[in-house]
Amino acid sequence: MVFESLADKLQQTFKKLRGRGKLSESDVADALKEVRMALLEADVNFKVVKDLVAKIKERAIGQEVLESLTPAQHVIKIVNEELTNLMGGTQSRIAIASRPPTVIMLVGLQGAGKTTTAGKLAHLLKRQGKRPLMVAADVYRPAAIKQLEVLGEQLEIPVFTMGQDNPVNIAKKAVDQALMMARDIVIIDTAGRLHINEELMNELKSIKQTVKPHEILLVVDAMTGQDAVNVAESFNNDLGLDGIILTKLDGDARGGAALSIKAVTGQPIKFAGMGEKLDALEPFHPDRMASRILGMGDVLSLIEKAESTINLEKAQEMQRKLRKEEFTLDDFLDQIEQVRKLGPLDQILGMIPGMGKLKQLQGLDFDDKEVKHIIAIIRSMTAKERRDPSIINGSRRKRIAVGSGTRVQDVNRLLKQFVEAKKMMKRLQDMQKGGKKPSFKLPFMR
Repeated sequence: MVFESLADKLQQTFKKLRGRGKLSESDVADALKEVRMALLEADVNFKVVKDLVAKIKERAIGQEVLESLTPAQHVIKIVNEELTNLMGGTQSRIAIASRPPTVIMLVGLQGAGKTTTAGKLAHLLKRQGKRPLMVAADVYRPAAIKQLEVLGEQLEIPVFTMGQDNPVNIAKKAVDQALMMARDIVIIDTAGRLHINEELMNELKSIKQTVKPHEILLVVDAMTGQDAVNVAESFNNDLGLDGIILTKLDGDARGGAALSIKAVTGQPIKFAGMGEKLDALEPFHPDRMASRILGMGDVLSLIEKAESTINLEKAQEMQRKLRKEEFTLDDFLDQIEQVRKLGPLDQILGMIPGMGKLKQLQGLDFDDKEVKHIIAIIRSMTAKERRDPSIINGSRRKRIAVGSGTRVQDVNRLLKQFVEAKKMMKRLQDMQKGGKKPSFKLPFMR
């Protein structure tokens, strides 16, 4: 997960502050030195780090903080607010035209993921009730047009193509086509180069002048660190940007681009790519990202993910089965599948306050292979065994292990986890009636 190293170091720094009842100016100064080093190691722009630390220091050594009963919390609050401001303060949305279609022009270097991002953005806007049209204006990269057409078929979103025609002409005809088709969003996938050059910029400027896009969004790879910031600055100076889409924010990038790009270019990050799937593009919330960096979680994003993913009728049926103690291994499998739709488990836990470090406790393992093993084991059982696991004797366990490509010990562990999960879910039901908070393991933990 992006920012993981930065988050670890910042959280360790603030843990030291929490151990002190009162803070002196030297305590704050020492902590800010560690904050500065952590940010620089995360590949945050040097000038950005210098300005950020200066702002935090100015606020953190005030009398209100130093004389507070909980000075460490005040310092963390200040850091959270300044990180949020650094990344833009509030969510920046796409400017929708008063008269459709809204024209969105995606620009960026080759390899940044523009074409895939075009599909992801179209999918996101379609889910919001819009009617997008994707435009294949990258006529230079081999298979770029075909790639967009394949994405269009998968998403059931039309794609406008004119083969190897002039990109400016393609963009102009696409807007006319969108009007005829009553499409209210036009997403133009433009060509990139391996590096910024005059030929690329002249073509993009011509498209801009011809179709007058309402949004010019730069797609940059977060894994490239400060190079992403330099690219953004060049595109903004030459073309004029309205926002940034950072891809691969789910990777192990140090995160410096996300923290630097708004301060350097003045342009906000509007979306973040959080995976390879076509639904893995999220609106960028500076406040939520700052909270995750500081280990405070991101419950709002988790709720939004759950609302868009989890089937409400299934959830209500599950509650009924739990109350009547009819919960089976089929239901257990269904629950696992629904959780998997939310994304990688370590990302989900990172959104829950205080849960980000859970995987480092008690030797717990969140390997997705473990989840796949659980699914394979359950699917190797007969319908009768899934309904009534008590009938699974030694010979049945051996058969299930062979069928799922696992060991008998793995089958034994799953059956034990299933019993524990039933008890845990029952306790969670009781909590709604004022019961005590339970202690439990998720079914994917060793």
